Amino acid sequence: MTGICSGRVAVVTGAGRGLGRAHALALAAEGAKVVVNDLGVGLDGAAESDGPARRVVDEIRALGGEAVAHGGDIATTDGAASLITTALEAFGRFDTLVNNAGFLRDRMLVNLDEDDWDAVMRVHLKGHFLPLKHAAAHWRAEAKSGRTPQARVVNTSSGAGLLGSVGQGNYSAAKAGIIGLTLVAAAEMGRYGVQINAIAPAARTRMTEHTFAETMAAPGEGGFDAMAPGNVSPLVVWLGSAASTGVTGRVFEVEGGRITVMEGWRPGPTADKGDRWSPAEAGEAALGLLAASESPQPVYGTR
Repeated sequence: MTGICSGRVAVVTGAGRGLGRAHALALAAEGAKVVVNDLGVGLDGAAESDGPARRVVDEIRALGGEAVAHGGDIATTDGAASLITTALEAFGRFDTLVNNAGFLRDRMLVNLDEDDWDAVMRVHLKGHFLPLKHAAAHWRAEAKSGRTPQARVVNTSSGAGLLGSVGQGNYSAAKAGIIGLTLVAAAEMGRYGVQINAIAPAARTRMTEHTFAETMAAPGEGGFDAMAPGNVSPLVVWLGSAASTGVTGRVFEVEGGRITVMEGWRPGPTADKGDRWSPAEAGEAALGLLAASESPQPVYGTR
């Protein structure tokens, strides 16, 4: 198959359904050979056994593409390391990592159990860190051997990570952490030919179709389905290809036909006394600065 990813090998985590499946299919359609990772769990992370990764592999192969399934737990060292091993053993190289795996355990903060916090942090944040760590080690070794790669990583954050989301303290914190991880990794790995970016997608998946049922509903016949997961994948494919040369350390919000470059924390209004403030002075200065600053966007779930 030909396309902008022809000759590349891509790994997609959580690719058995939803956004991950759409990304895997889109990468394959543009010529990539794909490692389809999925642990095969339910919406809350509980074990299932219906083999979603294998079904996506079968879809790709039926369309003339090349793919293999990977059922390891990417939030473990062995599972994450075997992602890269699988790509190298199956296809002889490894070029693109799309970190997408995740699930929800939504609760208001006062009802949020420690186990639910840990589980969501594990799959989202640790499940980004470990594959990224092992991929980066492989690409650094390649660069040091004189084979500097055109490597790409696409991480998956969320509007909840950018703005917060009521009832999703664990998920929002994990997704915000992914943005921080993206920025650091992009700065560290650029010298080795690795570009690392993040997306904050809005689409209809198992994690959103009930929580935001009205927003995520499909349109009537013939209308543009703005919430279809496949709308997010073209940007992922481009970021995962050599065509995106020079783009790294950026966060893109993607929804329907809209792509937005997100601009994160940067200095706003500032006051400098040149000496220590008293509490009253600090408060007065802070109120003045807030009055001169832009109002924050509303938190998800309060609109």
